[in-house]
Amino acid sequence: VSNAGVGMAGPLECQSLAAMQSLMDTNFFGLVRLVKEVLPDMKRRRRGHIVVISSIMGLQGIVFNDIYAASKFAVEGFCESLVVQALRFNVAISLVEPGPVLTEFEAKLYEEAERADYSQTDPETADIFTNIYLRNSKDGFTSLGQTPEDIAEHTLRVIEAARPPFRHQTNAAYTPMTALKHADPSGALMTEAFYKLVFKYGAVLRLSLR
Repeated sequence: VSNAGVGMAGPLECQSLAAMQSLMDTNFFGLVRLVKEVLPDMKRRRRGHIVVISSIMGLQGIVFNDIYAASKFAVEGFCESLVVQALRFNVAISLVEPGPVLTEFEAKLYEEAERADYSQTDPETADIFTNIYLRNSKDGFTSLGQTPEDIAEHTLRVIEAARPPFRHQTNAAYTPMTALKHADPSGALMTEAFYKLVFKYGAVLRLSLR
């Protein structure tokens, strides 16, 4: 089970390349290093199961989570490319894709975001992040967040499955979000829906989350 991960949220201009590279080293290359160690023996035995804790943000990018989403997209692409070869050796790969999870991970992320210096971006972007994104994100975690125990139960079901699924989403509230992406390959439907949700119907979004 690969579960190591770090988060990053905020305006792109305010994040250093060193911090981005460090995040990718943990979230993506940490997984790659682990798989390189365990896969050869699993292939020799023709038996094994690699379970990767990914994220709903590996399927759908979220505003101000550019680098974190990129790391999870990399995880998803890596596993999607590897799964066919692994199946030839009777090795299963499963991606567990949670939405928000109520842990210290998120609390620390918000504390850092509230203390951060946004002078490197323009005032409008800084205002959107602090007064729209952070408020809505906190409400989202409160209303839609799952407990670590819930995610552990989902992961256990994936591990114990007779035919393990390749992808398993833990929160049905996010199914419509990912469905928008598949409904319109051009991406216009998803982009317009998210734009309206953030910038036109923010009050409705906050009310529904609360």
